[in-house]
Amino acid sequence: MFKNKTAIITGGARGIGEAIARKLAAAGANIVIWDVMEDVAVETATKLGDEFGVKTRGLGVNVTSSEAVDEATKAILKEFGNIDLLVNDAGITRDNIILRMKEEDWDLVLNINLKGAFLCTKAIGRYMLKARYGRIVNIASVIGLMGNAGQANYGASKAGLIGLTKTSAKEFASRGVTVNAVAPGYIRTAMTDALKDEVKEEMLKLVPLRKLGEPEDVASCVGFLLSDSAKYVTGQVLTVDGGMVM
Repeated sequence: MFKNKTAIITGGARGIGEAIARKLAAAGANIVIWDVMEDVAVETATKLGDEFGVKTRGLGVNVTSSEAVDEATKAILKEFGNIDLLVNDAGITRDNIILRMKEEDWDLVLNINLKGAFLCTKAIGRYMLKARYGRIVNIASVIGLMGNAGQANYGASKAGLIGLTKTSAKEFASRGVTVNAVAPGYIRTAMTDALKDEVKEEMLKLVPLRKLGEPEDVASCVGFLLSDSAKYVTGQVLTVDGGMVM
């Protein structure tokens, strides 16, 4: 499906990002992982290359730095020759109620989750527009749609990411570049696995399907939006949440 296409996944060293990278590699895409955890990015990229026989590269990239993003983009274009797919998955949480939230925690979450996606979209989108082809998927969250107490910074960043998705979709559409978002709900990750059972039970009460999603559930939806099966889909937000947001 993605043979001879090059995909960049930010925050792809582990978790949902790694599941997305694996999904694309299995479909024949060459994989580039950008992550601040350079050692893990290299390890994950190497593993995927060995397993699926595709070209891979893991790089330590700070997506909040325009210089770092621009340099990494140039390096990948020089090495791979093309960039066809971009998944903006880099993100963090620093939870607290608004009255106790530190300004630096607000800034850090907005910088990584939202500014990082903006810088990557700007740098890579410029190439895609010239090539008149590209697929961009931003990993948002249901929290950006419904809010959540104690996550003002995270919710604001993900709501902003949805706004960025719709605006860039309108700006890029005339050149054949689609931009969509996937908004996961409660997905089974190392973070959710560490939660107490009573917390998990309360979370599941919000999910009509009464189970947590898997990273592969998100990856499958991302794969669809990056594929030519979704060539007439742009500016959309696909929730992968077991029915939380209807």
